[in-house]
Amino acid sequence: MLGARDLSIVSTPPKNRQPVETSISDYDPALIQSAIQREIQRDGQVFFLHNRISGLEEIQHILRELVPYARIVYAHGQMPSKELEKVMMDFMQKEVDVLISTSIIGSGLDISNANTIIINRADMFGLADLYQLRGRVGRSERKAFCYMIAPPIHTLKREAVQRLAVIESFTELGAGFTVALRDLDIRGAGNLLGAEQSGFIHELGFDLYQKMLEETVAELKSTHFRELFSESGNTPLKTVKNCDLVFFFDALIPDYFISAVHERFSFYEKISKARRESELDAIGSELADRFGELPGEVVNMLLLSRLKILASSIGIEKIDIQPETFTIFLPENDQENLEHKAFFQSLFSSVQQEWMIPFKPGFRMEKKLKLVLHHPAGHGSRPEALLSTYTDLLKQLEEASKELPETPALP
Repeated sequence: MLGARDLSIVSTPPKNRQPVETSISDYDPALIQSAIQREIQRDGQVFFLHNRISGLEEIQHILRELVPYARIVYAHGQMPSKELEKVMMDFMQKEVDVLISTSIIGSGLDISNANTIIINRADMFGLADLYQLRGRVGRSERKAFCYMIAPPIHTLKREAVQRLAVIESFTELGAGFTVALRDLDIRGAGNLLGAEQSGFIHELGFDLYQKMLEETVAELKSTHFRELFSESGNTPLKTVKNCDLVFFFDALIPDYFISAVHERFSFYEKISKARRESELDAIGSELADRFGELPGEVVNMLLLSRLKILASSIGIEKIDIQPETFTIFLPENDQENLEHKAFFQSLFSSVQQEWMIPFKPGFRMEKKLKLVLHHPAGHGSRPEALLSTYTDLLKQLEEASKELPETPALP
């Protein structure tokens, strides 16, 4: 948190490696048969993972009926060491086509010729296990496939569905760290700032908790501990305090637009991390390209994010948008806000200008000073029109502030 250590992530895969194509399916004999046949036809080998020793012989019998010509054996950790060694050596020497086994194959096995893995009852495994097991294939330049067999989605627990959705989505090479973060989101985490094994991180999500923590630490570095960091030569980075928004309309990604929960949260994360209008434009284009015409709620959310970026950059503390008014809460007049002094000078002087008359501006003092603007005639309370109007208004005020003469610094 103090910045004393760096985190480096090795995400560059070996040359010519390809992502493992991952799919989730109910038990389908035809799918299993075609997957094994395709791998054998290209002179490859198959892992079939069944994590119950008592059922390995039954699985072997089923697979022999589906693919009679395949050479099929099974292995597990309770076999005599010599017998287990012989089975594994036969598989490595390509004398076996299909190896049925328990999760023992997840322990660092490196067989480049095996490029199809079928995981039975994938819902019974943890996310880290699934990621590790999928890593047993795709260890060469050849395209690899991972089939996860699970009961129908509606019969599974919520956490199991989330795990399968994550492992199916993050197939790109070097995604291990991202998968680990998603695993932390699903299972929850302890209290980072205490001794408890459990905390409230799961209620926020790890990404949001980490973001809030980083913002708080950065703020403390630039305020309470400024002297400490200046003495050590580590000048804290300037942080932008986010503007709080209150609004009366819906601004979200509805589930009818993006049905997959993990996809929705992924876009929420992208939007929350955007710091430029161009980034929001790119996100909007991606949403439209992948899911079709943007519904009003999504348009509202992107416009709100645009307004928030602008308002945060010019030092506005809070904005309250209601059906009839747009209220700007001004920060306290202290040394921290001197950098935005020109903007607030422009704001005070602009309320007297003729072009502000349609907004009927008026200052009020209720605990904090605030400027209340009324929606111009003809706008009604349509969120999209209101957000565009007031974003343009703030930009106009910001431009006007740049033309003001510089005032001498306070002694």
